[in-house]
Amino acid sequence: MYCPFCSFEETKVIDSRLSAEGQQVRRRRECLRCGERFTTFESAELVMPRVVKSDSTREPFDETKLRSGMLKALEKRPVASEAVDAAVNHVCHKLRTLGEREVPARLVGELVMDELHQLDEVAYVRFASVYRSFQDVDAFREEIERLRHRRTRSAEDVQLALWSSGGDAPEPTGGGREPPGGGKK
Repeated sequence: MYCPFCSFEETKVIDSRLSAEGQQVRRRRECLRCGERFTTFESAELVMPRVVKSDSTREPFDETKLRSGMLKALEKRPVASEAVDAAVNHVCHKLRTLGEREVPARLVGELVMDELHQLDEVAYVRFASVYRSFQDVDAFREEIERLRHRRTRSAEDVQLALWSSGGDAPEPTGGGREPPGGGKK
């Protein structure tokens, strides 16, 4: 790395530490000629897969387009911008970890719908209506029924997990009060 002050090509690293939640390495450097100190940041350059559209055309993955579509679905909904950023990052991370050079646009849409389902159900239905090209009110109704069924199933799964995680079901305690008559005999 060249010194930004005197352009000498040799520097030494004085300190290294993780930054940006472990996504970058921050290095403090010192020029071996002029002695000036400066900071550099190192991060991995990860290539996103190309998106194969339904007409078989291919285009580079565009995070801005992804964010824009999600924000349009979330318009006027009570969702924090940090939550949107996290959802976009989840989709990007899932696409990167696939390790594929190309992914179908349909997969990207499904990942977005999964994230929107967790963020806001109204935004989820909005996005689904455009993404799945709803033609009439019945299509909306079917999607809402699927959403209700999915929500009911999720609640049942949580309850079953709570029930089975403790082994035997706990005995009712009666709110911590002793039964009439003073307890055990």
